[in-house]
Amino acid sequence: MPKAPRGTPYTEIAAYLRQLIDEGTLRPGQQLPSMREMGEQFSASPATVNKAFQLLKNEGLTYPKQGVGTVIAEQPRVATTGAARLQRIARTGQTYAPGETSTNHTAGLRSCHDPLIAELLGVELGDEIVVRTRLFLRGGKPAVAALSYIHPRALDPVPELLQQQRFERFWQEIYTERTGRQPTRSPERRTARLASTNELEMLDVEVPPHAAVPVLMLINVFHDEEGPLEVWEDIYAPGLWQVEGEKP
Repeated sequence: MPKAPRGTPYTEIAAYLRQLIDEGTLRPGQQLPSMREMGEQFSASPATVNKAFQLLKNEGLTYPKQGVGTVIAEQPRVATTGAARLQRIARTGQTYAPGETSTNHTAGLRSCHDPLIAELLGVELGDEIVVRTRLFLRGGKPAVAALSYIHPRALDPVPELLQQQRFERFWQEIYTERTGRQPTRSPERRTARLASTNELEMLDVEVPPHAAVPVLMLINVFHDEEGPLEVWEDIYAPGLWQVEGEKP
């Protein structure tokens, strides 16, 4: 288990454990590290560690199990954020969290008609960009519709971006290998808006015609030295909540 900062307040201890749960290092049914272990790792008092454990319990992430201790709870309505997913891949090499899969992978060149995407990606409205989509399932149920809007200059080093099947690893790793440029991620943004008809279909949400369905959306923007490279949107199914990764 990775080392954490020392002398940390209880909220950061909880955030550290929350991330391990989210990325799958700590799995449902597995025992939480002991208070003594966490106290030694963080140079924290028993009272501080206890407050962190209580916070996780209040969030429904853990529960006490007689004869065992505090264990990780099942979280069928918890979805992983894009930032946390990338952190898990970097830390463990695991593409998916426990119980998570993906489907409906698509790719193609499309005209950009969204002013926000055009601004974030540094293109003009109507310019062609690469759009890749996939649907993440949690426990076999639609959880997150993920859309990647990629600057067309990425096609020169990574023409595979237009292939329909999913990448076995994060495509930016291939980009870095071939260009020597390492993309960086801006702080993750979150907002709420009304879902489009296409997004509701992806998430298998049935509503009356013209009904307004608010959804949570997280946005990650990646840059390299040439400018914006990718805008990644995660649209969450109604009723889901997310566990955050490390804050940038």
